[in-house]
Amino acid sequence: MKKIFFILLLTIQAISSSAQKFALVDMDYILKNIPAYERANEQLNQVSKKWQAEIEALSTEAQTMYKNYQNEVVFLSQEQKKAKQDAIMKKEQEAAELKKKYFGPDGELFKKRTSLMSPIQEEIYNAVKDIADLRGYQLILDRASDSGIIFGSPKIDISNEVLAKLGYAR
Repeated sequence: MKKIFFILLLTIQAISSSAQKFALVDMDYILKNIPAYERANEQLNQVSKKWQAEIEALSTEAQTMYKNYQNEVVFLSQEQKKAKQDAIMKKEQEAAELKKKYFGPDGELFKKRTSLMSPIQEEIYNAVKDIADLRGYQLILDRASDSGIIFGSPKIDISNEVLAKLGYAR
C-alpha cells in the first residue's frame, strides 16, 4: 500500500511540476500599430471637443445672464429678480444635464467609445487566444497594464505576432 501511495505521489508531483507556458503582450504597442484604433481615437476626440464646446456655450450664456442680472438687480422688482434667477438656474441646469448626457458614466461618449473600440478589442483578443491555443500558452499577461511586471524577456513577447495575425505585419 505504501508503494502505491509513493508512486501516486511521484506521478502527481511530475504532472504538477510540468512547465506552464506563458507569454507577454504590449497592448499599447499593438493598439498604436492598428490604424483603425487611431482613427477611432481621433473620431472620439473630435466628438468630445464638439460636445464640450456645446456645454461651454451654455455655461458662458449662463455666466453672461448672471453678469447682466448683477448689473440690473437694483432696478428690478421682486418678480423680475425671481424670473431672472430662475432663467439663470435653468440655463446652468441645462449645461449640467448636457454634460451628464455626453460625458456621464453611461453617456454618449461612453457608448460611442464602446461601439468603436469593442470590435477592435475583440479582434485583438481573438488573435491572442488563437496564438495561445496554437502555442499552448496557459497565461498571457499585458505588460502595458502596469500590473507589476518589472521585467519581461523580449523572447516571450508575442506583440508582433499578434499584429501579424491581425494583418499588420511588423
